[in-house]
Amino acid sequence: MQVVRICALVLAIFSFSGCSSNPVDAPPATIPPAQAADAPPVVAEPAGAVYPLRSDAYAANFDPITGSLAVLGEGPAEASVLTVVSPTGATREVALPGAATAMTGDDDGRMYLATRGGYLTVDLASGATTPISVEGQQDTDFTAIARRSDGRFVLGSADGAVYTLSSEATVGAELKAFARVDALVTQGNTAVVLDRGQTSVTTVSEDGTQVGQALRAGQGATSIAADPVGRILVTDTRGGELLVFGIDPLILRQRYPVHDAPYGLAGSSTLAWVSQTASNTVVGYDLGTGIPVEKVRYRTVHQPNSLAYDERSGTLYVVSGSGAGVQVIPNAAVPA
Repeated sequence: MQVVRICALVLAIFSFSGCSSNPVDAPPATIPPAQAADAPPVVAEPAGAVYPLRSDAYAANFDPITGSLAVLGEGPAEASVLTVVSPTGATREVALPGAATAMTGDDDGRMYLATRGGYLTVDLASGATTPISVEGQQDTDFTAIARRSDGRFVLGSADGAVYTLSSEATVGAELKAFARVDALVTQGNTAVVLDRGQTSVTTVSEDGTQVGQALRAGQGATSIAADPVGRILVTDTRGGELLVFGIDPLILRQRYPVHDAPYGLAGSSTLAWVSQTASNTVVGYDLGTGIPVEKVRYRTVHQPNSLAYDERSGTLYVVSGSGAGVQVIPNAAVPA
């Protein structure tokens, strides 16, 4: 009889503890996200030309149609500003109606910026900005955005959900499976999620309803990029490595030590570009032999957090996260 009373008490305790006691319902275990190193003072002349920017930048994307670099940075009154840098270095600022957290382009003259409740469409030639509110998501803090080959957008949120849109403003599928969606890239119609707290990369099914495959990405992954030949590049800043994944299936194909807090990334058809934030350096690695091989190395502006690459001209853009401007290195893949 005593055993029965004890069992009843245990059952009562668990029944009052609610769903939070179920480990399946608990949030994913995380670690403190890794960050770029605080760069030391620049001690050598940066390669190429350096053009000023008025804001600290946190994202960059090159558009081949306009031949311009779009730089997303901090603006006044907690808003963001998009700076359009022409091939001559002339800059034009586009004031945004609020804070934007991430950016992607369509290679056809437009940039798309994730914001709270939706995203912004910016025409780079005219500067015209169009807010798009995603239906039913007015309070969602969108933190990542990518565009698939079929033109559909994928948005990620601060509370760990991935939204695949079926139209410009309609959610076709929602997948809640992450601690936080820190970045999104696509290869074809496959979206890949970077979760810094779980230091993981994960593919999402084409219909947006299921996790495809997931892998740990080193000790502290921070940045992700898709290159033109189908690879996914990730910097493991805490572990000091460049990680190279294939996505069909998701598999770690290459890993290589990169010292001095690797952070910024850009992919090209020939080289993978990685910035070293602890030494104000950028390195180009050839991935064609099965193991990354360093081909070129350049001194950079202070705090080289963001990279972008113009495939047609071979120009590498290095954007400072501390207000030191944008560095333009022509023919960057060709050793001096």
